Amino acid sequence: MLLDPDAENDVAYELCQIVGRAILPYRSSDDFGTAFFFQGGDDPVGESLLTAADLVGAAGGELGLRASVTEPAGVAPAAVAAAEIVPGWARFPGDGVAVLPTAGLHRYAGDGGWRWRVQPVPAGIAAGPEVVARLGADAGSAFVLAHGVREDGSRPLEVAIERVVRDSDDVRITTELPPGYVGAPVFVVQPDTTGEVSLYCLGLVLPGVGGHPVATFDRIRAVLPATPGDV
Repeated sequence: MLLDPDAENDVAYELCQIVGRAILPYRSSDDFGTAFFFQGGDDPVGESLLTAADLVGAAGGELGLRASVTEPAGVAPAAVAAAEIVPGWARFPGDGVAVLPTAGLHRYAGDGGWRWRVQPVPAGIAAGPEVVARLGADAGSAFVLAHGVREDGSRPLEVAIERVVRDSDDVRITTELPPGYVGAPVFVVQPDTTGEVSLYCLGLVLPGVGGHPVATFDRIRAVLPATPGDV
């Protein structure tokens, strides 16, 4: 669904309000990306951190923290080293996805005297096969929430308004995104079964040249809850 510019700006603003605190900067030993919290159900055990498989696995990875995603103020560190979280990332290179069950993140926070204050992307807006099937060769509006990389090294939360298309099973963002956007969630809007326009999380951004494949949620669901994967 292709929206007019005013409607796109409205959706971008709404996304920052409802899931802005789901999004965190991730840095590997030689690359920058984004990860996001996803709540797979009502049970806290179903909460995971998701990103692109190509970002994780090497030594030196770390998850950046913003003041707005932790409490009380001033207690949490600026970043959490991936090596300190157990269990760690499970990689699924065939699907392009990496999954981190958040139990270890919550234990790490508790041990440090702080807690997470996040807004996970809820399972209710994760795109099902019918949402993917409604995409086509005609470009639709897509919204990517990510932590970009500024010249001074800062990692602000940004929203990129892009275009998404589908060719058979291949779903793609049509333009190349700035550094830091790999692993970020991609959102679209579509009419639901009643004709009401609804917001969906389509999946996450994978590495690409001239554009980016999207690992859609049918692929992500196939590896949830996380299993040992290819680590």
